[in-house]
Amino acid sequence: MLPVTAFYAGLIAFGFVYLSLRVVKQRHAYRVALGTPHRLVERAVRAHGNFAEYAPLALVLMALCEANGLPEWAVHVLGVVLLAGRALHAFGISREPEVMKWRSLGMGLTFAMLGVAGAALIGLAAAGM
Repeated sequence: MLPVTAFYAGLIAFGFVYLSLRVVKQRHAYRVALGTPHRLVERAVRAHGNFAEYAPLALVLMALCEANGLPEWAVHVLGVVLLAGRALHAFGISREPEVMKWRSLGMGLTFAMLGVAGAALIGLAAAGM
């Protein structure tokens, strides 16, 4: 069982649903069934899409870290950084005009989480060989 990763996966799921509903709301408001011809629809779609592109890999890395013995506190740190990164990125990209500092900070936190988790996995794997 992976309780720490499961906790953050649940929170990530709520974020995914929230961003999905924002896309539906924007599509309805601007009467866009397919595609992204309106800039606010495009922003909602990209916030959701970017979340969907990064969150699954991050959760897999967290689960592998937890399963391979990374201390619980460290897995929590990875989860908090992931949540913060995804939330800040979504906030920044969703605004019109875009708030680039939040979008950039969000991507930086997400990349940091992925890099640290990847390095931790390499270290855990090397220690177990």
